[in-house]
Amino acid sequence: MKKLRLSLLMMLSVALILGSCASWNKTQKGAAVGTAAGGAAGAIVGKASGNTALGAIIGAAAGGTAGAIIGRQMDKQAEEIEKTVPDARVERVGEGIVVEFNSQILFGFDQSNLSADARNNLDKLVAVLNNYPDTNIEIQGHTDSTGSESYNQRLSEQRAGSVSGYLKQKGISSQRITQVGMGELYPKYSNDNEEGRTQNRRVDFLITANKKMKAEAEREAES
Repeated sequence: MKKLRLSLLMMLSVALILGSCASWNKTQKGAAVGTAAGGAAGAIVGKASGNTALGAIIGAAAGGTAGAIIGRQMDKQAEEIEKTVPDARVERVGEGIVVEFNSQILFGFDQSNLSADARNNLDKLVAVLNNYPDTNIEIQGHTDSTGSESYNQRLSEQRAGSVSGYLKQKGISSQRITQVGMGELYPKYSNDNEEGRTQNRRVDFLITANKKMKAEAEREAES
């Protein structure tokens, strides 16, 4: 019962923050959410909302003044990705960045091999990621609900693996990369129509601060 009350309290705290700070910029929101929530709340929010990107980024938050410093660096990186990779959808979330590629940009239908256009887009993203080496990158593969759950799970894992392998091949350190297949379990769009299903067939990049960036932000916050 105590754990349940704590979980509900964390969820309420994050909801109040997100709901009451509509006029804040993303850097301020990131600092507030990180301070109030942290890793445990990130996991709760991710599960409750079905938004694994939001949960992971909240869970990785430093919070406070250090979080605001990280947020400013993420603002700059997100702007650079938007300019460099126009085919990607870029969203600033808290202290992190979500870069979403529709699977049609990366793969042929029902395939996990990267197309030539996919490699071109990923090369553009790699160029930016190399400019910000103190970040972690989680690569999430997602599918729509067409087909069996087990098949979709395998396909999402294969696609995440293909993208992860390509980034490593292009010089991104394997220590920065985590890959995971989400299958059909976390749709961001409706699976009731073809447009939504197409958008759910996606690969998300979750970019967050690593330990070095957090430590440097903490030192800057204390100075």
